Amino acid sequence: MVFNSLQFLVFFMVVTILFYQMKNQKARIWLLLLSSCYFYMTFVPIYILILGATIVIDYIAGILIASSSTSGRKRAWLTLSVITNVGILAFYKYFNFLLGNFEPLIGHFFPHYKVPYLNIILPIGLSFHTFQAMSYTIEVYRGNQKPERNFVVYALYVMFYPQLVAGPIERPQNILPQIKEYRPYNWDNVKEGLARMLWGFFKKVVIADRVAMIVDHTFTHTNKSSSTALFIGALIYYFQIYCDFSGYSDIALGAAKVMNIKLMENFNQPIFSKNISDFWRRWHISLYSWFYDYVFNPLVFALRNFKIGGIIFGFIFVFALSGLWHGAAWHHIIYGVINGLALAFEYLTRKQRKNMLSNLPKWTNNSLGILVTFSFVIFSRIFFRAESVPEAWSYLKAMFMFRGGSNNIGVNIAELLFSIIAIVIMVSREKLLPHHFISSNKRFYLYAFAMVSICYVFGVFGENQFIYFQF
Repeated sequence: MVFNSLQFLVFFMVVTILFYQMKNQKARIWLLLLSSCYFYMTFVPIYILILGATIVIDYIAGILIASSSTSGRKRAWLTLSVITNVGILAFYKYFNFLLGNFEPLIGHFFPHYKVPYLNIILPIGLSFHTFQAMSYTIEVYRGNQKPERNFVVYALYVMFYPQLVAGPIERPQNILPQIKEYRPYNWDNVKEGLARMLWGFFKKVVIADRVAMIVDHTFTHTNKSSSTALFIGALIYYFQIYCDFSGYSDIALGAAKVMNIKLMENFNQPIFSKNISDFWRRWHISLYSWFYDYVFNPLVFALRNFKIGGIIFGFIFVFALSGLWHGAAWHHIIYGVINGLALAFEYLTRKQRKNMLSNLPKWTNNSLGILVTFSFVIFSRIFFRAESVPEAWSYLKAMFMFRGGSNNIGVNIAELLFSIIAIVIMVSREKLLPHHFISSNKRFYLYAFAMVSICYVFGVFGENQFIYFQF
């Protein structure tokens, strides 16, 4: 069940109405858990068993970690939990990738051996709810979170349907107290949540799914396209993936807000980032804060004797890992390494850059930083969008050869112009107006009518999955 479907709209309305009809918090928790199970099972029903197994293991591990009398036992139960979660993720997401990389070596020693590739579909949202489950046991181990002894409450923490398949990746300290607390109907939160959802739908169906035609065409016809067409495709892809993913996050945050549950923000105007580190504080915040807290900080602390070398290694390793998190392919890993190297360069040259730019007016400094960061993100994202490393190199080389060729980008001029106008409106709205700008009922009804009308008239409705569902 994807958010941009009639099935979800019916599901959301039914669940929300039933939620507020119930005056008992235990009944609400059961409703949300069963609804979330149904939501997840609309994709591949059998995979609910995988999710259920990890929930049981982590629930028990949390209790055992907290009740253990020695640090060694605590560490052992945490290790078991992490190995189980990472093992399941590795099996479904990376098994074929690893076999593919070792196939030449296997073939050299065993020429007649047929490599046993798995013909399985990656459980949707596996990377997201795996990381959310791991954050629970890690926080219990660190003493920042008491173990949740109500199994139904813990299961809902992992399975809460708005953020189950594509985040944000929550922490137990934020979600568990909200799940257990009875919160009465609040019209202001309902208004804000619905407005947020409508904005997410606008970004998804009016922008992301529309400009996808341009991106798909340029990346499919790289060899025939002119450099101009390829530049347009790479530029438009930035806005496609932003509107697709942040649109999902807006719908998720809005759906939760309607039920008085506040999820963490996942995006903060990344287009206005002044440098690469600023960009990663604004883009997919829940994932990169997860890597920072649970991987980067412990790793750099362990390598503290290497001083700057440990920090540089931490940047490259963590971003290579984040690239692998996104997909079992070398082009994703290279995408991560490129960003890790950029952060390392930024860290090493911070004093020199500060001295060099100190004499420039602040607005010039900021504008230059935004332009350079924006350009870097566009070009590095080619490795993210391409299907392979050779395809990414071919695209980049064709862009910078400034060659002629077909200027066809898959849409006509009017369609391109409309897409640009929609993107400008989106950027301006997010820069100038906060998500809670709707205060009066009259303003809300006008906004809702306008958003519904625009989405209905100009939206692309094919129930296209969100890009991050594949991760």
